[in-house]
Amino acid sequence: MAGVLSLLRRLYLSAYNWIVFAGWFQVLFLTLKTLKESGYEHVYSNVEKPLLLAQSAAFLEILHGIIGLVRSPITATLPQIGSRLYVVWGILYSFPEVQKHPLISSLVISWSITEIVRYSFFGTKEAFGSAPYWLLWLRYSTFLVLYPTGISSEIGMIYNALPFMKESGMYSVRMPNKWNFSFDYFYLAIVVLAIYVPGIPHLYGYMLGQRKKALMKTKKE
Repeated sequence: MAGVLSLLRRLYLSAYNWIVFAGWFQVLFLTLKTLKESGYEHVYSNVEKPLLLAQSAAFLEILHGIIGLVRSPITATLPQIGSRLYVVWGILYSFPEVQKHPLISSLVISWSITEIVRYSFFGTKEAFGSAPYWLLWLRYSTFLVLYPTGISSEIGMIYNALPFMKESGMYSVRMPNKWNFSFDYFYLAIVVLAIYVPGIPHLYGYMLGQRKKALMKTKKE
């Protein structure tokens, strides 16, 4: 019975990783194609659907960690996925005024390359039991450049959306109301930006530690 469950787990995780890999590959292809043919102003409109689907699929990774399907700690997975979901749905999708910003391109390229490498690594590992060294090296090295470019683009997009949040009052709840409750989405965004300050070095340090551990383990083997 345990062997059957293990096989089903591997089949599911392999399928999940390769399906999401395909989604991010489409995002990167459409981004580069749009930059070449139309310019950065049209990147978001051309990648919106696959971007939202591919990034939203990552929510399952939180569930995978909670139920023990994977060994990734929730403390590392939740902030990474949570911040991205906030950016794609709470910023890019919600405020069309920022959808033609140049940072969209650096954001999407950084994310998509990172995820193409990550999902292909885990997809290969689940399907064949291991991944080649070059793919492992890419998995634990590309973030050295792509994490700073991606995270700075995230911060830049949130910052650029602030005036539109304040002006539109979107997602905000004003007093008076029957719940006697108020909420300002603008100030939530300020809080999110503040969380990035301690969050960036924490996650970058965690990934450096994972890189050292993974590459040293491979050398010993």
